[in-house]
Amino acid sequence: MKMYKITKILIATLVVFVISTSFVHRTANRPAKVIKLGFIPLTDCAPLVIAKEMGFFQKYGLDVQVTKEASWANVRDKVLNGELDGAHCLFSMPFSVYQGIGGKAGSEMRIAMLLNNNGQAITLSKDFCGLVGFKELKKVAAALKSVQSRKEVTFAHTFPGGTHDIWLRTWLAACGINAKSIGIITIPPPQMVANMRVDNMEGYCVGEPWNGVAASQNIGFTHIATQDIWKNHPEKALVVNKAFADGDREALKNVMKAVLEACRWLDNMGNRKKAAAILSRPNYVNAPVSVLEARLMGSTDLGCDLGVQKYKDDYMLFHNNGFVNAPRKAHGIWFLSQYVRFGYISAMPANFKEIADKLIMDDVYAEVAKSMNIAVPADDMKPFKLNIEAATFDPNNPKAYIAASPK
Repeated sequence: MKMYKITKILIATLVVFVISTSFVHRTANRPAKVIKLGFIPLTDCAPLVIAKEMGFFQKYGLDVQVTKEASWANVRDKVLNGELDGAHCLFSMPFSVYQGIGGKAGSEMRIAMLLNNNGQAITLSKDFCGLVGFKELKKVAAALKSVQSRKEVTFAHTFPGGTHDIWLRTWLAACGINAKSIGIITIPPPQMVANMRVDNMEGYCVGEPWNGVAASQNIGFTHIATQDIWKNHPEKALVVNKAFADGDREALKNVMKAVLEACRWLDNMGNRKKAAAILSRPNYVNAPVSVLEARLMGSTDLGCDLGVQKYKDDYMLFHNNGFVNAPRKAHGIWFLSQYVRFGYISAMPANFKEIADKLIMDDVYAEVAKSMNIAVPADDMKPFKLNIEAATFDPNNPKAYIAASPK
């Protein structure tokens, strides 16, 4: 009887041990936390979507939720208050917010890496059809006056000081148009087409697929793509809040690794049709797969009987052998200079280099890239020039560029 009781005790102990060790094993292999990343329904949210759908986050031991957000202001607020750890975000948003243009001055949103180059556009309404064509910048001022003789003209962008805002103002300046001569409003990207359809504005700058959708629905036409303004320009970034950047660096590095794998996957053109099909789903971009696919493949049906523009090496790029993903301080300083140029701030901050150092995590990106044998471009802080401007931008002397550029 005594031996029977001892045996029962041993068996019970063994069962408890097996259950507890199994629980510990499962717990040890379970991600420490759920990481929440937001996105706006645009084609260039693809790296986050693909990292989720293709299992790249899971590969690096991460439990990541990707959530569709309503507007860039919504993304800003959720990243800053910690509801989101990070997001697909306008590259210039952290600079706009920090300077008090698009948020509370001094608020820190950190740029971990770039997600894409190129792939935005300026769409003009049918009011301009026949007055100005594709990339015909010299005809824009006269076309605008013609339309203004019949109605007030309003253009839209997506966030004050954001990339779309600055592409729009840079284009206007190159066309010889003072931005004060038109109305400029802010509209969330997915609402652009609907607002143009009901005549709330005559032009807008936004990311794809909302330029392609306007052309396909005969609501407007693509006047110029942003790669025609600045080839291989910075566009969207993986932006994280200060708490995530400083508090869980290893998790952030793994997020970056997964996103880099997604970017490489996306730059395999054989994968882009599959990417378009995934992005077209209602929980992601919710747009026609044909429009998403065409512009991902570099084929732009302009609309307004202007034909099809084929981009061969400067369509939307997500990796480009690492050239895309490295965050450059020079680019951040360029956006700061644009804020001065277009009257958002009165003067170039004396500590502009310190601001770039604070907001751009180039050291962390370099560490992650090197661990994956991805080349890190060594061209930061070197002068560069946009396609449609005469002035060269030197990040070490932004005041000279500001003085030489039309406002």
